[in-house]
Amino acid sequence: MTTKTMNQPASSLIKTLAIEVAVPTGVYYALHSLGASDFTALAVSGVFPLARTLFQFAKDRTLNGLALVVLVTNVVGMLLTFVSGDARMMIAKDSLGSGITGLVILASAFTAAPIMTKTMRPFLTRGKAENEAAWERLSGTETFDAILRRCSVIWGIGFVLESAVRIAGAFTLPISTMVWLSTAIFAGAFVVIMVVAGNVAEKAGRMIAADAKPLVAA
Repeated sequence: MTTKTMNQPASSLIKTLAIEVAVPTGVYYALHSLGASDFTALAVSGVFPLARTLFQFAKDRTLNGLALVVLVTNVVGMLLTFVSGDARMMIAKDSLGSGITGLVILASAFTAAPIMTKTMRPFLTRGKAENEAAWERLSGTETFDAILRRCSVIWGIGFVLESAVRIAGAFTLPISTMVWLSTAIFAGAFVVIMVVAGNVAEKAGRMIAADAKPLVAA
C-alpha cells in the first residue's frame, strides 16, 4: 500500500473543505471589494458548495445520507434566503445547515447505521484489504459498534454546538466580520471535533489492526 493511497481520505477531506469553505469566503470578499452588496456576494459565493454537491450526485448517481441532508438543507436555505432578501439569513443558513446535519448525525448514532460510520471507514482501514476484512468481521460486535456510535455522538454534538454559536453571531455581529469569523469558528470546531472523535476512533483502529495481524502474519 503506497503512501498516496493511505493519504487519499485526508486529501479528499482537504479538497472538500477548500471548496465548501475557502472558495466561498474568497469569492465573497472579492465581489464585495468590487462593490457588490453583502447579499449578492453571499448569494454567489454560496453557489460553489451547492454546485459541488450536485456535480457529485450527477457523477456518482447516488447520495449517501449525510450528502442528502446537506443538499436538501442548502437548497431550502437558499430558497428561504432569496425570499427574505436578508444577508444575515444567508450567513445563518450555512450555520443552520451544519446544526441540522449535526442533529441527523446524532440521531443516527442511536440506529443500526450511524451516518459517520461510513465516513470513518476509509480513515480506519486505509484501503488495505486485510483491514477491510477485519472491519467486516468486527462490524456488529458490541464493543466495535459502541466505539463507532460514540464517534457519531461526538460529531453530532460538535456540529450542533458550533452551529448555535455561529447563528448567534450571524444576527449580532457585522456581516463582513461574520463571513470570516463564521468560517474560523467552523474550521476551529471541525479540528477540535476531529481530534476528539479521532482519539475515540483509535480504539476501533487498534481493534482492526489486532484482528488483521494474524492474517498478515500468515
